[in-house]
Amino acid sequence: MVEVPPTAADPRRAASAERQGGYPLVRLTPRKEEIDGVKTILESDDFTSADQMAKALIKEVAEMLWMRDWFALVHIGSAGKAGLNWAPFASPVEALNMAEKIAIGGRFGTVKLFSPGVLLGNTLGKPNWKGFCRAEGCGHAPFLHLSDGNARGACGLASMCTCKKYTK
Repeated sequence: MVEVPPTAADPRRAASAERQGGYPLVRLTPRKEEIDGVKTILESDDFTSADQMAKALIKEVAEMLWMRDWFALVHIGSAGKAGLNWAPFASPVEALNMAEKIAIGGRFGTVKLFSPGVLLGNTLGKPNWKGFCRAEGCGHAPFLHLSDGNARGACGLASMCTCKKYTK
């Protein structure tokens, strides 16, 4: 994929490229629940200043990004010795495209960086987050719930949770 330079005919792209120093940022496809979380803050009357709202937005988006898996670009120098590593990238394709752009030789690969937010959410719970149990007081991952026929039943973390049935 080749990045087309901005033109004067599209001031949005030109302004975006100027903010980015002419380089593309990580390409993200916003998820519905992420959009809804940001809209909730933007439409809220709970903030008395733009600074308060900006802080809330930054915290919300940081949490959303913390719940995503990312990819690192791994480099081995042409002599077979350890090279450099870069992250984050939203996909392996994006990482490998960057390898083509920097053209420093050697071999490149990608490594998946699993989400630290999901790691904690799997055991501590992540209430009201997509993919986690929405039962009151639970918030644990589906695979932590016991089987109940073809469905998920009670939370398997009985010492921490009183959830009786996995709720999507």
